[in-house]
Formats: sequence, structure tokens, C-alpha cells
Amino acid sequence: MAAICVFCASSRTLDQRWLQLAAETGGELARRGHTLVSGGGCVGMMGAVADGARAAGGRTLGVIPQSLVDLEVADLAADELLVTDGMASRKTLMIDKSDAFVALPGGLGTLDELFEVWTTATLALHDKPMVLVDADGFYRPLLDWLHTLADHHFLKPAGLDLLMVADTVPAALTLLDAHLT
Repeated sequence: MAAICVFCASSRTLDQRWLQLAAETGGELARRGHTLVSGGGCVGMMGAVADGARAAGGRTLGVIPQSLVDLEVADLAADELLVTDGMASRKTLMIDKSDAFVALPGGLGTLDELFEVWTTATLALHDKPMVLVDADGFYRPLLDWLHTLADHHFLKPAGLDLLMVADTVPAALTLLDAHLT
């Protein structure tokens, strides 16, 4: 099947519901036969998504910069762990190794990764599908702001349409599966 990259939070102090969402995502990816591509960390939602994938028999590929390996947050249980020289090369390698992208709730790092993938898609540098999981309306303010950007012509409607939005993980993966076949 496909290699699906999941962007999400790596914070150690998250509410349990977000960790459960991440574990559910990993499990659902594995059940559908997909490989998880992650940021290669073992903490927060990033660790939970990888653990969820492995618990359901899935394959995991982590991509992590050496600086985070040095902090002892690397997912050493990953089936494959690729170590890069920095964050920019990490993102490039994650994009190259992935067929599609899912963004779960997260902070600046998650948004940075999502916007990198989305921007390169709007520039036609890739045509890989992307879906944002708006669980519990987490991303509603961001989505409202993005529509405002489009209304003011800072973002083309075609660019806005490249990012699919789903309320649940199963709905997000169904959208991706439809675009990958």
C-alpha cells in the first residue's frame, strides 16, 4: 500500500485524548496496510502514532535529525530510522518518502510541516494528497483564517482546495485512499 506521513505534536504534556487520537491513527494506518512515516520521535503524539501502528502490525519509518537523537527522543523501535543533519533535510526526506500526508492536532512543528507540504503542492512540486484532521474543531480557527486569506486573494481557491479536511481519522484515511487509487 502507501507510505503515509503523519504530522502531529511531540509534546510530553498533552491531554490523553490527543494521545488516543494518535494511537488510533497509527492503528488505522496499519489495518489499511499503509506504512507510517513519522518524525522519528518516541514522545507525545508522535510516539503514540508509531506505537499504535506497530501494535496493529504496521511498518514504521521514522525520520529524525541528529540533534533530537542526541536528546534521546528517537523512536528506536522503528522498523527503519533515518537520521538527518537538520530539520530542513528531515522535512525534505519525509516528503520524498511519503505518498500522502495526514496532519493531526499539533503546534508550530506540525504547522511548519503541513505548510511546507502544502506550499510545495501549490507550486506543483508534488501532487501527493494531504488531509487535515479537525478533531473536535481543533483547527477550526485556522481554517477560518485560511478562508479569509482566500477571500482577500492571498491564497488561490485552487490552493485551498488541495488541503482536504476530515473530522475523524477513518474519514481522513478514506479520503486519502480514494486519492491514492
